[in-house]
Amino acid sequence: MSVSELFSMVQASLAADQDVREEIRKVVQVLEQTAREILTLLQTVHQMSGFKEIPNKCQKARKHFDTVKIHLAELKTKFPADQYYRFNEHWRFVLQRLIFLAAFVVYLESETLVTREGVAEILGIEVHRDKGFHLDIEDYLSGLLILANELSRLALNSVTAGDYSRPLRISSFINELDSGFRLLNLKNDSLRKRYDGLKYDVKKIEEVVYDLSIRGLGKGDEPSGGTGAGK
Repeated sequence: MSVSELFSMVQASLAADQDVREEIRKVVQVLEQTAREILTLLQTVHQMSGFKEIPNKCQKARKHFDTVKIHLAELKTKFPADQYYRFNEHWRFVLQRLIFLAAFVVYLESETLVTREGVAEILGIEVHRDKGFHLDIEDYLSGLLILANELSRLALNSVTAGDYSRPLRISSFINELDSGFRLLNLKNDSLRKRYDGLKYDVKKIEEVVYDLSIRGLGKGDEPSGGTGAGK
């Protein structure tokens, strides 16, 4: 084989690889748009009247996740199943965002932590690596850390809305989440950096709870907002 023929083969391989990446990029763009729509919908719970609308907002978000399932199913067809980690940098950010949004919906519905299996079901993807397109454990953990940051904001806005018991419940939840992460020996640099931010979220929520305690607010209030079990 001549040098020219060799490089022609290389060029053909590169072109085919680029075609795959372009097809993936198109689907990811749609997923990013859907994720923005879900986030915009859920962000309204931070408003003064938002807590009363939590069940309705979660129901609407669940319908958006039906669309997410369709697009993720399409994404699976764009690359060989055994090459997940070759291309996953293209969808990793949006997948982590969707994991966070799924976890946020479940928390708003039931104030519980969604399992990895629960997120996979909401997104319509697999849990185990050997089945192809799956929910990577590090992506799942990254989504939970984004959730912690969102809940620290929700705790503060709850006080503004006059819901004084919610920050106490959020504080209990975040402290349990923090305790769970402390059990892990994290090797991933990106994940470790995000985990370092968790202590600031814990601190912000503790400040809110402390302020409520010295004002004598929170403990006697009835829980409000969404109820029901989530996966």
